Amino acid sequence: MSTTASATMAAESADTTDPASALTEAQQEPIFKEINAEQAVEVVEIESACMSCFKTGTTRLLPTKIPFFREVVLMSFKCEHCGFTNNEMQSASEIQKHGIRIELKVEKEADLNRRVVRSDNSSISIPEVELEIPVQSQKGEVTTIEGIIERTITGLSQDQEKRRIEHPTEAESIDAFIDRLRDLKLVKKPFRVLLEDISGNSFIENPLAPASDPQLKTSHFARSTAQNEQLGLYEQNHEDQHLLKPIAEDSWPIENLHGEVLQFSTNCPNCHAPCETNMKLTNIPHFKEVVIMATVCSRCGHKTNEVKSGGGIEPEGVRFKLRVESKEDLTRDVLKSETCSLSIPELDLDVGPNALCGRFTTVEGLLVAMREQLDGTLFHDSADEPSRQQLERFLTTFDKVIKLEQVITLVLEDPAGNTYVQSLSDDDEPDAKLIVERYERSFEDNEELGLNDMKTENYEQNA
Repeated sequence: MSTTASATMAAESADTTDPASALTEAQQEPIFKEINAEQAVEVVEIESACMSCFKTGTTRLLPTKIPFFREVVLMSFKCEHCGFTNNEMQSASEIQKHGIRIELKVEKEADLNRRVVRSDNSSISIPEVELEIPVQSQKGEVTTIEGIIERTITGLSQDQEKRRIEHPTEAESIDAFIDRLRDLKLVKKPFRVLLEDISGNSFIENPLAPASDPQLKTSHFARSTAQNEQLGLYEQNHEDQHLLKPIAEDSWPIENLHGEVLQFSTNCPNCHAPCETNMKLTNIPHFKEVVIMATVCSRCGHKTNEVKSGGGIEPEGVRFKLRVESKEDLTRDVLKSETCSLSIPELDLDVGPNALCGRFTTVEGLLVAMREQLDGTLFHDSADEPSRQQLERFLTTFDKVIKLEQVITLVLEDPAGNTYVQSLSDDDEPDAKLIVERYERSFEDNEELGLNDMKTENYEQNA
């Protein structure tokens, strides 16, 4: 594995500073900062029209980060003339590669307190009462399940007194529906909350985190063309051949890429300051070609290493089961792709493919990354005491695993087949502690990989 290790070092150590395009300190200042009680909060104030009296009011903007989630802009409007106020939240993070679909089964009143972060591009439905809140019908917000129901009741109750006089039949129907919504808050019987966000920037809290929640189901889906256009993402016209032109055969052989460290401009994932990402194509012995990308931010010092498969999707998925018992097991090389999910059955821990990016590391490095993700991204400040104690107990147990005081089974499952775990046997066959299983992908696996709609024959006809 020395080839890959040297490639990673080459990508990280490449000079990322271009003197001709050096940025000033003001330009590198991060836009989204974590709220800190010890530092002054930078709020942007602008004048804007009041939608109630149409006079001039004041809008305050605060770009910040939400723990366990992404960057948002908090907006607060107040009119000094009529007293009208309005608070909104808009997602400021990038649109995710896939949309997200979350289903929560509410079984007890405590489930009503689950935190919900929803963007403008999310829709919510409760099938049991035939309630549906369409996409972009409400502004994004940070709320709870009970807050969603209460906001719906408030919206339906507006103008009811006037409606009872002018349209008594419609008002009676709305009153009956409001009573059904109030019954939901009593949780007399279980009901489902379905949250779908085409931008992928919404989530519902898992109070059992980092353990899996049997009441919460999360899946991802590929957006349709209409959904992409709704987000402002338009495909390039097939008739336009001016932007991308084919290169001549053998004019840039693949061998040249193995010796090149390519660079492209991006933003730091931590502070969003402009920086450079280094990319290198390398080969992992006994596996395949991979692309290693390394980003070092000169502003905040944040470093990231990400690995993406240089080949295609394998015909079958792969599942690795590794028994971690000794120091040798912790030093095994691991290539985790961006489609690989992790689980530790002994700890009842499931980590989805989107929680940790693709990376080339060791078993110990993978466990440490999982622990840091759990410790650094949960709602520490706003979590109640039982949840905080539960997380601390879990992290203590996780530390015992890293110190080899507790034996675990690490399961890596990749439907794309682009994950690799090093075997300690001489012939590279799985050793006694490593089990490798190949399996046929399900329809849902192919759907998340975008294979069900892929046409590989006669595709020029539709184009």
